[in-house]
Amino acid sequence: MKQTIITVVLPLLVVLAGCVPSHPNHVQGYVEGEFVYVASPRAGALESLAVSRGAIVKAGDPLFALDPSPENDALEQAQRRLGEARANLADARKGKRESEIHSLEAQITQARAALDYSAAELERQEKLSRVPGAGSADDLEKARAAHDQDSARLAQMQADLETARLGARDDVVAAFEANVRSLEAAQAQSKWELGQKRQAAPQAGLVFDTLYRPGEWVEAGRPVVALLPPQNIKIRAFVPESVVGALRQGDPVSVNIDGLSNSISGTISFISPQAEYTPPVIYSNESRGKLVFMIEAVFDPITAAQLHPGQPVDVQLRL
Repeated sequence: MKQTIITVVLPLLVVLAGCVPSHPNHVQGYVEGEFVYVASPRAGALESLAVSRGAIVKAGDPLFALDPSPENDALEQAQRRLGEARANLADARKGKRESEIHSLEAQITQARAALDYSAAELERQEKLSRVPGAGSADDLEKARAAHDQDSARLAQMQADLETARLGARDDVVAAFEANVRSLEAAQAQSKWELGQKRQAAPQAGLVFDTLYRPGEWVEAGRPVVALLPPQNIKIRAFVPESVVGALRQGDPVSVNIDGLSNSISGTISFISPQAEYTPPVIYSNESRGKLVFMIEAVFDPITAAQLHPGQPVDVQLRL
């Protein structure tokens, strides 16, 4: 076991010793890119791919489209349900049809005529009842009952007409309104899901890679295109422990890259609070000299566009 630990630790210490630069103001690093992976929250066959690797896109440019057939069907169904619900609500808010209103008015006219007749008959029977032997009490009671019945019938018909001119009850209308709102939300959800089958570039940048080909099935949430916006390109370097305390976010750095005659300028955007590749030994004055801390530096978008992830760089710190 001890031999295994020594075998692992010794090469690591040798590597760390090689990572410490001869001059603390000059360190080595590499270009790093943080990719934007564009995916659809819906699954489907890749119908079309509008970009290829290496292309430059602007924000809003189309990237890819998945087969929208299931979402189209769902949207059509949601629209039909919403149309039916809105028709039911409109019907509930209004009264009977005009022809039904006319029918009720005609029935009221008949009921009023019947009441007039029964009223006249009741008056005649009352007069006869005051003449001895001219009329019977039974005929008078029948005339009075007929009059009362015709009067109640007319009142009923008038109430029916008033009700027919009104819409449905408030609670019924409220239920129809709630149903319409629910189906409107379902339609909006269906429209959103259909829109997600087509994806556009959320930011301007380089199409770093395309991960599917047209015709292939794409699971929900799986990236189809990897973008590399210029502002997501940075360099990472490792500085010795003796220098990191003098660095601050925003400090300028100069970076030399193979193939570029002039150095480029950037600013430190991050300083790691933890040591990298810390040897598994007790800290001592000797081991502290082997500790390194990662820093990150960023550039303006025009400069960053010239960099490629993975490029080795030499960084000069301005202490």
